[in-house]
Amino acid sequence: MMHKFKLGQRVRRAQSSPLDERLGFGAVSEIVRLMPDDPTGEPSYRIRSGSAERAVRESEIVLAA
Repeated sequence: MMHKFKLGQRVRRAQSSPLDERLGFGAVSEIVRLMPDDPTGEPSYRIRSGSAERAVRESEIVLAA
């Protein structure tokens, strides 16, 4: 499957949680790496917000306005 988002794009989590804020994640993150598809075939990404970074599936993020 092809990646919908590109490096450097600003995205937000489709469903954020209070844990995100405690871990240092702000409302908007930046795509820092395109990762291989996960075992289900869904594209994955590394996103960064501030000093925090995490892996997410494409269905977990939306383009930030």
